[in-house]
Amino acid sequence: MRRSVRGRNYDGPWRRTPGRLFGIGAIRFYQLVFSPFVGGHCRHVPTCSEFGYEAVARHGLWRGGWLTARRVARCGPFGHPGHDPVPTERR
Repeated sequence: MRRSVRGRNYDGPWRRTPGRLFGIGAIRFYQLVFSPFVGGHCRHVPTCSEFGYEAVARHGLWRGGWLTARRVARCGPFGHPGHDPVPTERR
């Protein structure tokens, strides 16, 4: 019996459009190349790169990129740690 291995990134359904693929590729590049040098200092769950991956996959490059930029801005020293999921719908 083969068991599927879940990654830490979003694995739900999403449309593979060119913009989303570009955004996901940029985030995966960061995760594989630069993230090991930064270290595990994230105060949020999921991490900012995981949040960005899911936001772009769910909402597209522009809206997902905006949500990710807002999330990274909240990661400053005065931000509050904790669980911060990607919104599933627009407000």
